[in-house]
Amino acid sequence: MAIQAINVRNQFRGRIKEIVLGSVVSEVDVETAIGLVTSIISTRSVNDLNLQVGTEVLALIKATEVSIAKV
Repeated sequence: MAIQAINVRNQFRGRIKEIVLGSVVSEVDVETAIGLVTSIISTRSVNDLNLQVGTEVLALIKATEVSIAKV
């Protein structure tokens, strides 16, 4: 399956560095040019997409809110 068009502007190509499988959701760490991006997705999606360490992926980031705290 190829992506023809998508409206998400923040796209970062990378490779999966680590997958922490859970019974329902899993943590997928992607090493990108901007650094490490972590996604929490369903374990079913990890299996359906056949995601493995080393797989090249596209991290799509769409946020509706960004919060800032003064330290």
